[in-house]
Amino acid sequence: MSKKLVAGNWKLNGSLGANERLLSALAALPGVEMAVCVPYPYLAQAKSALQGIALGAQDVSEYASGAFTGEVSAAMLVEFGCRYVIVGHSERRALFAESDAVVGRKALAAQASGLVPIVCVGETLAEREAGQVMDVVGRQLAAVLEVAGADAMARMVVAYEPVWAIGTGLSATAAQVGEVHGGLRSWLRTHDVDADGVRILYGGSVKPDNAAELFAVNDVDGGLIGGASLVAEDFMAICRSAVVKQN
Repeated sequence: MSKKLVAGNWKLNGSLGANERLLSALAALPGVEMAVCVPYPYLAQAKSALQGIALGAQDVSEYASGAFTGEVSAAMLVEFGCRYVIVGHSERRALFAESDAVVGRKALAAQASGLVPIVCVGETLAEREAGQVMDVVGRQLAAVLEVAGADAMARMVVAYEPVWAIGTGLSATAAQVGEVHGGLRSWLRTHDVDADGVRILYGGSVKPDNAAELFAVNDVDGGLIGGASLVAEDFMAICRSAVVKQN
């Protein structure tokens, strides 16, 4: 990869005033691609404030238009200047009952409109302890592959986020991350996807004090950052770690 990608996921956080302070403290860095994925109401504010940093959304509808009250289409996100959109985050799967098939259709809809989907995969603690990690993430990827095909999937981003490490303060060890990321790249190759061009991000309690170690792991092409992306100093420190470790 020529550059790592570090994307911030604000989740259900923000206000106009707090956003202004946070966005004004962010600055693009050479040697790393940066992105922030903000709640829908703040897309216009973020677009006007960001310079050299990509804009993203946290979800997208599988539908292009129609009688789907409350949904936001990929084309709408493109009009607001989005480049990326997160699909299949574990919180969407667990709290809003999104199936693997729905995630696959959302990824395809996003890509069809010109967005780059960040497809999240990951296992629960029970699944990890049962030795089912690759079975779970493989099933999640297979649902995307089934609807999109190998060529389209090669242009997506994959984010490995172990559910047990999201918002818990726990983080997978470098060895655990390396094992799964290597497994994900092998899975893609086995299914005829041009895996060398797919960015595979790690997400799960990434912080300034562990980012450098995680970004140094083979097959880790950046990070999807949750809580730390809401603190400008922390997010910038994580992004600087990505610059150092790619050289």
